[in-house]
Amino acid sequence: MADTNGELPEREAMEFDVVIVGAGPAGLSAAIRLRQLAEEAERELSVVVIEKGSEVGAHILSGAVVDPAGLDRLLPDWRDSGCPLNTPVTEDRFYFLRPKGKITLPNFPMPPLMNNHGNFVGSLGDLVRWLGEKAEALGVEIYPGFAAAEILYSDDGSVVGVATGDMGVGADGKPGDAFTHGMELRGKYTLIAEGARGSLAKQLIKQFDLAAGCEPQKFGIGLKELWEIPPEKHKPGYVQHTFGWPLDNATGGGSFLYHYGDNLVSVGFVVHLNYTNPYLSPYHEFQRFKTHPLIAELLTGGRRIGYGARAITEGGWQSIPQLAFPGGALLGCAAGFVNLPRIKGSHNAVHSGIEVAEVTFAALAANRTHDTLEGYEERIRDGVVGKDLKTVRNAKPLWSRFGTIGGVMLAGVDMWANVILPRIGQGFTLGHGKPDWESVQPAASAKPIDYPKPDGKLTFDKLTNVSFSATNHEEDQPAHLVLTDPGIPINVNLPKYAEPAQRYCPAGVYEVIDGEDGKPRFQINAQNCVHCKTCDIKDPSQNITWICPEGGGGPNYSGM
Repeated sequence: MADTNGELPEREAMEFDVVIVGAGPAGLSAAIRLRQLAEEAERELSVVVIEKGSEVGAHILSGAVVDPAGLDRLLPDWRDSGCPLNTPVTEDRFYFLRPKGKITLPNFPMPPLMNNHGNFVGSLGDLVRWLGEKAEALGVEIYPGFAAAEILYSDDGSVVGVATGDMGVGADGKPGDAFTHGMELRGKYTLIAEGARGSLAKQLIKQFDLAAGCEPQKFGIGLKELWEIPPEKHKPGYVQHTFGWPLDNATGGGSFLYHYGDNLVSVGFVVHLNYTNPYLSPYHEFQRFKTHPLIAELLTGGRRIGYGARAITEGGWQSIPQLAFPGGALLGCAAGFVNLPRIKGSHNAVHSGIEVAEVTFAALAANRTHDTLEGYEERIRDGVVGKDLKTVRNAKPLWSRFGTIGGVMLAGVDMWANVILPRIGQGFTLGHGKPDWESVQPAASAKPIDYPKPDGKLTFDKLTNVSFSATNHEEDQPAHLVLTDPGIPINVNLPKYAEPAQRYCPAGVYEVIDGEDGKPRFQINAQNCVHCKTCDIKDPSQNITWICPEGGGGPNYSGM
């Protein structure tokens, strides 16, 4: 609380050897490997992980089909240790969808890396919770509900830790009666594992010019519903991917559908965020996709039990920024390690956690601190992560340039070339061109899209679905969606782009409504935000900045 003179107390500080931001697969893997190394060397080592979600796994959203290669390195006995990842892939299907029909794509022409046999279907959130238990058993301190809101720098400019956000600040920006100052967590090294488009990672990339010389990062938005279906329709381990309808050939994206657990099906849809039509709504494309006979037949008689959305990094090899900076490093999706054709990133997140942990431990053993973690970059680029991403590096640019049909075919040829003729296949790397936000065309040259109304059984409106994400924020707090210029949405984005924030947001956060004076007004319903970060990426004026709200706010995903 503020004292009687209205002055704020000084922040308390805690010292650690390593501070990790984000309790996802990358951050927890780094923490586990650090403690493993400390035990092997019989050395004291303090490791802390802070997580903005209300609990470990609360903000984790993925399909997910998990390649176990990373887990096999980190915890070789994971299959016999109560890990919730226990449904192996049994069947793998690919389809090109037409409005009412489908074309089955045979598996044999697919590059070997597209084969999902040997992988596991499950909830990445549940896997992360299990990893959190493993980390704590090794002595890692984990603090959920604390959002890293500020980077701490030393006088020489190196990163020395992070500070958590203040609690109990009112919407007017002033401390309330329940005000609690944030805490400084200082470390010899700070590892950033926030996931795609992390707010601190974004600042660090700019601060240290980490993106110099690489292509702009590309993104997609992934939307997912968790369904419970009748037992007679359930096929544990069945994996299905589609592309085509309802998206047109010029718009990248596709669907996933995975069977696992007790009659559970993950059904989701990804739209590449370099789409051009400002009238396109990724959320409504997802809802429309579920009306296809192939999907509707499966879901009819079932019930939706969860919903969420999250941005996905798609830039791959050529968009990886410099990974190490003075005092720390980027890892996992904060660095962009998703393999787009495979729709997988958790294995590379775990690999990156292992690599950065080993480099960090060696630095600490040499009594180094706050310097650049030399060797981490090389381990990633020359190791299993680099090999995984370099093989598929041209898939996204080919898709963007030649559309879905031509691009997917050419990507397949390129991936095969990288497998059977690596010296030839790896001889060129295509660029991505402009960032996603620059791809939006003016509304005057775009065609409006008439989406069908939801039926409440198979398709749902945004706000109803958001209620299935258990999203909540304290209402009396500063907005965490910050407009650089409050006038741009109405004065620029509305007349030029029909204000696409109304449509690209999957949670109904942004609205254009009639004001009391009869003029349009831009309204931000921050309470609905599921922390997908799409607005920070896609706004054509780059006027929206996503920052961390109070710790514990946002979605509370269960089994997602």
